[in-house]
Amino acid sequence: MLTLMALAPILTVFFFLVILRWPAKKAMPLALVVVTILAFFQWQVPGTVISASIIQGIAICIAILWIVFGALFMLNTLTNSGALATIRAGFMDITPDRRIQAIIVAWCFGAFIEGAAGFGTPAAVCAPLLMALGFPAMGAVTVALIIQSTPVSFGAVGTPILLGVKTGLDNPIVHDILAANNIAFMDYIFEIGRNVALIHGIIGIMIPTFLAVILTRFFGKEKSIKKGLEILPFTIFAGLAVTVPYVLTAWFLGPEFPSIVGGLVGLALVVTAAKNNFLTPKVAWDFAPREEWPKHWMGTWEPKFAAAPAHMTLAKAWMPYVLVGLFLVLSRKVAWIKGLLVSVTIPVTDVFGTGLGYVIKPLYVPGFIFVLAIACAFFIQRMKFSDLKSAAGQSLKTTIQASFALGFAIPMVRVFINSGAKFNESGLLAMPMELANGVAQIAGSAWTGLAAVIGAMGAFIAGSNTVSNMMFSLFQFGVASQIDVPQSIIVALQAVGGAAGNMITVHNVVAAAAVVGLMDREGEIIRKTLIPLTYYLVAAAIIGMILANIGWGVVLS
Repeated sequence: MLTLMALAPILTVFFFLVILRWPAKKAMPLALVVVTILAFFQWQVPGTVISASIIQGIAICIAILWIVFGALFMLNTLTNSGALATIRAGFMDITPDRRIQAIIVAWCFGAFIEGAAGFGTPAAVCAPLLMALGFPAMGAVTVALIIQSTPVSFGAVGTPILLGVKTGLDNPIVHDILAANNIAFMDYIFEIGRNVALIHGIIGIMIPTFLAVILTRFFGKEKSIKKGLEILPFTIFAGLAVTVPYVLTAWFLGPEFPSIVGGLVGLALVVTAAKNNFLTPKVAWDFAPREEWPKHWMGTWEPKFAAAPAHMTLAKAWMPYVLVGLFLVLSRKVAWIKGLLVSVTIPVTDVFGTGLGYVIKPLYVPGFIFVLAIACAFFIQRMKFSDLKSAAGQSLKTTIQASFALGFAIPMVRVFINSGAKFNESGLLAMPMELANGVAQIAGSAWTGLAAVIGAMGAFIAGSNTVSNMMFSLFQFGVASQIDVPQSIIVALQAVGGAAGNMITVHNVVAAAAVVGLMDREGEIIRKTLIPLTYYLVAAAIIGMILANIGWGVVLS
């Protein structure tokens, strides 16, 4: 019964958003009501804690909206300056094939942006860039969300592993078990990271194929899966171009740079291959003419390209994106720069004396990086101030429209997570843990096949692989010990599932949809991204069971 009650908020979101196709701005307030009733009456969470959790969620929402604004501001600025017209022409010189364009922008460039930034930034960057290339809004955002999978475990320079898994396992029980087996704690975290990379690396080979198939099946004139599979040799090559350096980097250098290195190496290899027609089909695939597109493909925003001025070279046009990547890496890895950025804070702490809160770091959140890159672009691209002002106004208007759905979604998540014994008077575990316990009891020895599902569920709830790993890593370690399976495999499956769950997590979908003008269509997007998510979780279960059965890793006791 507790398991079913803990599942109720998730089912509410899924039923109204995905099945009944309600917009998030209507479904999420209802989900907040459901979780609040359960928290107050069944979990006996005091009203002050529920109120503090809602305020905490609003603070987190502000940070996410700052990213949305930054991504929109960059998009609108580069549209007004003529840079996007130049970028579009440059892509047509590489290849006119929309399937390959999606792979280059979303899979390769998106992996790099995820490795540098995390926070759902790739979807906010890649979706509008694809729209600028001539993709329908629905197709662009779907493709951009699908790659929120393989690169995510090593996003934001390894945060889901180095903060998520590490914090989740930083427990006296784990330390004692590792000490008894003469294993250093950080060595064990790195071992888990290598397992995560291996599992992702195998599954990720097929993600470019899913990009191509989703495009041709849902957005092609023929509605054909065959058209997507037509470039299978190229999609497999593109998958390997990213995942091989990705796995090698995790194996030999650790969890900080796999997605960055994989994305950059893959970008170089895939662009070179496309320009030289290596493994590419003889006939390029394109969408039907724009006037034939169904209305539901279109967003409220459509790119209106300013003519590119004579001085707008391809290098100048791409420079803001190059600067975003560079600034993100520097802000995460150069100690004095990071220290300077995180020193500016807007603290929302100890709300109503509960100890709950959130510290907004406005200069460290990627939104500031976008604005900084735009400031540089203003001079590099010789922009007019009126174009910059117009872009800022358009971006602010769209961000405000997105705030309502996010303003209910994230508080719902925080009430759900903060329902644990630390805050409640019932002695029950937090709703996510009660849910996980119930699933574990049902699964028993077959848990290896479901470990990634719990990771994905955690990401769907929390909107973050890092938070999912924090919530469930210790739980997964404990279940692995009970069923006599190597703990490093089960915890790795948790992280892999948590990464894949980012394809459907509500706040990623809402934020990405807002950037391309598809607000109120979140359920339609999730129904499409559920297809690759299902593949990811099934493949993870199979690989996990194979690794466990061949004796990969050691059962610690």
